[in-house]
Amino acid sequence: MEIKVNAYAKINLMLDIVATRTDGYHDLFMIMQSIGIYDTITISQTNSKKITITCNIDDIPLDDKNIAYKAADAFFYAAKIKNKGIHIDIVKRIPHAAGMAGGSADGAGVLVALNELTNAGLTDDELCAIGVKIGADVPFCIKGGTLLAQGIGDVLNKVKPLRKCYILIAKPEVGVNTAFAYKQFDECGKVHTPDKFGMLCAMQSRDLADIASRMENVFEQFIDVPNKVDMKSIMRENGALGVCMSGSGPTVFGIFDSKENAQNAAEKLTDYAKDIAITTPVSKGCKIVK
Repeated sequence: MEIKVNAYAKINLMLDIVATRTDGYHDLFMIMQSIGIYDTITISQTNSKKITITCNIDDIPLDDKNIAYKAADAFFYAAKIKNKGIHIDIVKRIPHAAGMAGGSADGAGVLVALNELTNAGLTDDELCAIGVKIGADVPFCIKGGTLLAQGIGDVLNKVKPLRKCYILIAKPEVGVNTAFAYKQFDECGKVHTPDKFGMLCAMQSRDLADIASRMENVFEQFIDVPNKVDMKSIMRENGALGVCMSGSGPTVFGIFDSKENAQNAAEKLTDYAKDIAITTPVSKGCKIVK
């Protein structure tokens, strides 16, 4: 028997670091949105008493360093189920080290798939309680849609969903290490705080132009992304309602109300970005497809 799950990427419509905690983590305020770019996780039973992993790209660890492995191990422990042996196959489409929660999406996909495969019957909240121990973005990637995330990312509340729009994703060749990004914040601080209340009001009214104009990410104040200014300018010049960096970067995205405008911008970004895609918002974090 096998279970296949599509695990969706995310973008941050807003990201503010509110405080540094005594445990070394950071309190956050994030408006997060699932988008239609996804990794596919397939879990099959093997009777090997082991967790094995394969992946379609080379630079992903295939051992216990992989968040998918950690998720499976944590699931069996929390659900009190003996692992008789599983194989996890990961087909990655979410760019790696992009600030789009690709690793967390894989971990979420494993938890959702194993819950189905083993008939454990855990609720989303129970899966989130397992997931947060392996990655702060995993709970969001389990629930998905449009959510306000606070705490370290584990306190999730619904906000009104984003209206239909087109999201242009552009990731440069470089990656950004999340731990390094937070270290930069700890050393540099921030010079401006995003208008969180204004963004919540815009989300409540579902005014796409207002939401896009208020998008902000404090990591942009101290993370240097090559060609970011050029990429943002191209998006704006071609009709983007707003542009922002996702997560700790380096991915830059633009919100468009016209698919044609998004396509025109995408064509002009090829000299600046390695991964370019046009997608739309989705209402869930994971989808069982088999």
